Amino acid sequence: MMKNTATLLITCPDRKGLVAAIADFLYSHDANILHADQHQDSENNLFLMRIEWDLNGFAIPVEDIPRHFAPVASRFEMQWQLKLSAKKPQVAIMVSQYDHCLADLLHRHQGGELNCDISLIISNHRHTEKLAAFYGIPFHCIEVTRENKAEAEAKQFALFDENRIDLIVLARYMQILSPDFVQRYPQRIINIHHSFLPAFVGARPYHRAFERGVKLIGATSHYVTEVLDEGPIIEQDITRISHREQVEDLIQKGRDLERIVLSRAVRWHIESRILVYANKTVVFD
Repeated sequence: MMKNTATLLITCPDRKGLVAAIADFLYSHDANILHADQHQDSENNLFLMRIEWDLNGFAIPVEDIPRHFAPVASRFEMQWQLKLSAKKPQVAIMVSQYDHCLADLLHRHQGGELNCDISLIISNHRHTEKLAAFYGIPFHCIEVTRENKAEAEAKQFALFDENRIDLIVLARYMQILSPDFVQRYPQRIINIHHSFLPAFVGARPYHRAFERGVKLIGATSHYVTEVLDEGPIIEQDITRISHREQVEDLIQKGRDLERIVLSRAVRWHIESRILVYANKTVVFD
């Protein structure tokens, strides 16, 4: 059954009475709270909260919630977002030649694990065109070279605008985005990097891990910022390797991690479980 809920994501200076004020606001308008989670960062004197409630029986019409909540937010100097389960995020996936992360996301989406609409797939190669067609997702091949990068990104922006894209997923899209691209979509671009950041940033991390003789390899999903592989980390996972394994073995094991780590990050973003602050994330249960 489709949920009909609202979620508030809140960041503000930490002080007494915050939880009581938010709970009282919802209780006074007949809200049935389904989930509530919070985090205090004493070093930064910050309070962060995610609270979700059932809209069935809630006394305030959805379109009026921001107006009614504004006095509470102003009183406590809150930065806040209101998310509605009925509004599915529009997602664009960007991919190059490796299709394992794309295939995993499409399979999970078809199985109902990702409550979003995948509006389009963009690639700088045609390798994944048949996969997109199998799942019935519009596919756009936009070649990117050093000479046409600005033109290629302009075409991508037009597609994002046309489809009202909320989230861009880089599913092994092997191109560095321009500063203009990143600035247009703050905290709306999720990348999968095939190493346990901050180790082995940039290209060929499995080769560098093999050369270094590491015993663990990992994968990292993060929001994209202008600094390569330095954005707020959403999820990471690792697997153990041994001296017997070659680069090809590391790549094979790593791909399993990449699929899992990326799908978790995308699902948590879609479910409005992530708050970003100080180049870090809080991921609520």
